[in-house]
Amino acid sequence: MLKALAGLLVLSAPGLQAATTQTDPQLAPFRIAGDLYYVGSLHGAFLVKTPKGLILINSNYPDSPPLIRQSVEKLGFKWEDIKILLISHSHIDHAGGSAQIVKETGARYMVMDGDVDVVESGGKADPNYGGEGGQTYPAAHVDRVIHDGDKVELGGVTLTAHLTAGHTKGTTTWTFDGRSGGKLLHVVVIGGSTLNKNAPLVGNAKYPQIAEDYRKGFAVVRSLPCDVPLGAHDWYFDLQDKYKRVTAGDTAAFVDPQGCTRFMDKAEAAFAKQYNVELAKEGAPK
Repeated sequence: MLKALAGLLVLSAPGLQAATTQTDPQLAPFRIAGDLYYVGSLHGAFLVKTPKGLILINSNYPDSPPLIRQSVEKLGFKWEDIKILLISHSHIDHAGGSAQIVKETGARYMVMDGDVDVVESGGKADPNYGGEGGQTYPAAHVDRVIHDGDKVELGGVTLTAHLTAGHTKGTTTWTFDGRSGGKLLHVVVIGGSTLNKNAPLVGNAKYPQIAEDYRKGFAVVRSLPCDVPLGAHDWYFDLQDKYKRVTAGDTAAFVDPQGCTRFMDKAEAAFAKQYNVELAKEGAPK
């Protein structure tokens, strides 16, 4: 299994356009810390248990729901107990399965305002991937439009939505507090800080404020207390290395207070490099 995971890194490289279907191996579900569980593949899907039901973060690809359901039920939970569905952002590999999950569970779908038009159009309104031959998926109705700083509450558990746009206009980083072994842990699910293929940072007519939004998002994530860094893709939070440690019995493998900073350093460096390249081309004689 681990060899297979390593071989798939090339499919998940930042900046590459995602495949249209789920191609990653499905990891065996496991407890991250306290009442927080992993139910995804290399594309992050997270389950939060509360006394009033379950919260699922990310629906992944259109063909991912059966795999996510299998993981949820392997953990001993009921699929129909998912009461709230959230996403990191509106691309096909994180929102593509939402319509099916909502239909099967009756969960309330909550999306940041900048991405509502995209998910309700099934990806067609995406400024980068929504055109002819783009990454479309089954459209889903949004039950609650989320705004920056809004709270999502269920069974005494509160998640806070932080707008960290750039990757999409409504990219959302979710934070909440959990406990493991009596210790308070600040969980950060990074919504997406990497670059998109063919999405210019300079002179982007479809998304003029993209560079400014990225910079704001970087600053927001850096400002958040972070004990357990998670994210939309495996490389955001060193999933493969930590998964090995979990399978070896390390119950604190995902406690990584420097993880958010390490990831943001890489994301900002990639952004700065690309921005400067584009800026130089923009200023070059025509």
